[in-house]
Amino acid sequence: MTNDDLRPVYFLSDSTGITAETLGNTLLTQFPANRFDRITIPFITTTEQARSVVKIIDGLAATGPQPIVFSTAVTSDIRQILATCKGIIVDLIGTHVGQLERALGTPASGEPGRAHGLGNAVRYQSRMAAVEYAMEHDDGQSLRALEKAQVILVAPSRCGKTPTTMYLALQHGIFAANFPLVDEDFEREGLPKPLKPFVSKCFGLSSNPQRLSQIRTERRRGSPYASLRQCGFELRSAEQLYVSHRIPYLNSATVSVEEMAATILQKMNLKH
Repeated sequence: MTNDDLRPVYFLSDSTGITAETLGNTLLTQFPANRFDRITIPFITTTEQARSVVKIIDGLAATGPQPIVFSTAVTSDIRQILATCKGIIVDLIGTHVGQLERALGTPASGEPGRAHGLGNAVRYQSRMAAVEYAMEHDDGQSLRALEKAQVILVAPSRCGKTPTTMYLALQHGIFAANFPLVDEDFEREGLPKPLKPFVSKCFGLSSNPQRLSQIRTERRRGSPYASLRQCGFELRSAEQLYVSHRIPYLNSATVSVEEMAATILQKMNLKH
């Protein structure tokens, strides 16, 4: 097998599979020369389903490269059946549960779905409230209850404000608003009036002109809005505004939403 061959990778879970995907994909990023065919199978809740999955993986192992299997199954009988497969299994839960049981002096609950389910109802409801807030306050659509925002992302159009605020809300329960910077703001060389009372909550996003022009061209090809000149002007003006108002900012051109969110949480000292 060469690095050009697609290696089958399975993410297995007795719940949503989100944790298996997140942790498994994080490990796979350390092998950029390899190519992977990723398959997620969530909600493996019965032994019959587990055996059916094992049969699929064993069939692949018999005819091609050995599949890599990331499992976050919590239920012990499901986990034991999945462990018999002929793939290379990485048990992301079972490997550590025993250590924690010994350290805490109490057995694990063995209940699937606690990481992304309704196990903590208060925390879940607060995340949903944060999502609703982010949707209402996307792109400056609403100024209602802006004082409730924990962070306000400020940036020229298409610098990543919306996906970052949504990620902060859904994953971290942060009340995040976002506000666009437009030509009028750069002409005044000041923050938009609605943001002035909340400058301490503002966090800026920037990009590079080539990347921003590429993104804008996908929406409005050939327009002044997407031109390299306009993009460069807006980004320079935005960064000057951030510096003059002591607003922290980062360049989003080559940074993932997850990395941007982590940076914002750290620099703004935000907690859910």
